[in-house]
Amino acid sequence: MSFSIDTYHFITGSIFEGLPHKEFRLLRDHMLRQEYKKGKLLFQEGTYSRGIYILRKGKVKIYQANKDGKEQIVYIYSKGEIMGYRPLLCDEPHPVSSCALEDIVISFIPKHIFLEVIGMSQVLSHLLLVNLSHEFAVWVNKLTVFAQQPVRARVALSLLILNEVYRKNKSAVVIPLSREDLANYCGTSIETLVRMLRELKDEKVIESSGRKITILKPAQLEVISEAY
Repeated sequence: MSFSIDTYHFITGSIFEGLPHKEFRLLRDHMLRQEYKKGKLLFQEGTYSRGIYILRKGKVKIYQANKDGKEQIVYIYSKGEIMGYRPLLCDEPHPVSSCALEDIVISFIPKHIFLEVIGMSQVLSHLLLVNLSHEFAVWVNKLTVFAQQPVRARVALSLLILNEVYRKNKSAVVIPLSREDLANYCGTSIETLVRMLRELKDEKVIESSGRKITILKPAQLEVISEAY
């Protein structure tokens, strides 16, 4: 078996590739380099977008919170991915909040500059439509599977996805998420997650040390994720 992350994760790549030089230069010249510490909010659910964020370093979670403050993590962004442009295009509030999972670096493009370039660029408009279509398919795939699968399958699939998100090379991948964030990503309680991880560790499918998880048998996780 060979797990493909494309079904559950955005295709990393700049939507600015192929832009005419004038339009690319206008975006580049107005990019602002910003650094955020771990735990810092980039934007909050219900607020309006001030611009777009291009992640240059680190990981960012986006999530919704219920009235009791319980989070449901819907996606984890990686280097090269772009955040914040969907609500900007339709002039609606952010449907999610965004928070740095570790110290991050971003390039920020102000709203008025981004909209100005969209107004003059058919190329960028086309690229955004293609990107939105792909991202919509990813959302539907993830939400459908997570709504139908039992917890053990969701945990297995989540670990497979995160194994690819945190992969830097061919060596063993360490997933450094807290148990709370991992539970919120899987859509379960911390107690249930800990029990599932203990079972997977006893089965020698994963190793864990503190908050860090290393996957030993990704093929077995794939079997578990498709077993129901």
